[in-house]
Amino acid sequence: MFTGLSAFPLTPTDESGIDELAFVRLISRLAAAGVDSIGALGSTGGYAYLSREQRAWAARAAVEAAGITPVIVGIGALRTRQVLDLAADAHAAGAAGVLLAPMTYQPLNDDEVFGLYEAVTAELTIPLVVYDNPGTTHVAFSDELHGRIAALPNVGSIKIPGLTATAARARIAALRAVIPPHVTIGVSGDWLAIGGLLGGADAWYSVLGGLFPETAMSITRAAQAGDSTAAVAASDQLEPLWALFRRHGSLRVMSAAAETLGLAASPNLPLPLLGLDPVARTELNATLRELGLGN
Repeated sequence: MFTGLSAFPLTPTDESGIDELAFVRLISRLAAAGVDSIGALGSTGGYAYLSREQRAWAARAAVEAAGITPVIVGIGALRTRQVLDLAADAHAAGAAGVLLAPMTYQPLNDDEVFGLYEAVTAELTIPLVVYDNPGTTHVAFSDELHGRIAALPNVGSIKIPGLTATAARARIAALRAVIPPHVTIGVSGDWLAIGGLLGGADAWYSVLGGLFPETAMSITRAAQAGDSTAAVAASDQLEPLWALFRRHGSLRVMSAAAETLGLAASPNLPLPLLGLDPVARTELNATLRELGLGN
């Protein structure tokens, strides 16, 4: 399950709640496209802004809409008790796995991070993805900490930030030296994902894939087949979109793209998050047309 393309869609949300029809439509599109798994309620899915009840509904709806496609549900929260409750909700919904980022307000030390994963994995009966994303969580995982956590029961994968191909080979080799062989390594940071895939990563945990699954799959399948030339060319072609991701954040860009494609209403981000400004939106729409990703 923790290999290939894992697509992470939006959870279209405004101040009245989740746009349930839009969310189910997004999940159904991914399943129909044949992605390897779906990451519901990831960072792109806005999990941190939703109540437990909203997240439980989204988990159930995602599993139902995904059919036979495995669904990985984000369970990050500030307190361990909340994470345990969310894990139970994900399990009850039929999720194939869970994704856990160590959310913080007060900075966490290594023992506190380990204690979170120890408590959660002790109660899980489905596999867990360790979400290593210091840019969002401000938690830096050392290799020693990764090794301790990966040895816990039910840990199935580690999601690491994107890296260049050269850096990814060294990083992945270092991680594989300290984690059990059954734990896979996946990359995020879409504009650098090709480096991770060609550097030995097992999976791409993809924001792009959540809205443009065929495009993301073409890159993933080329990398899996060992066709580095085709994989790099397909990723490089998307540089205008990657530039927008870097400038405005992938969540805001995908939010606006979903509106352009008629897949989500406006607004679809929870306040205080705002969508793209008119200038950036015009640039995005031109980019989508140029890349053949628009209507």
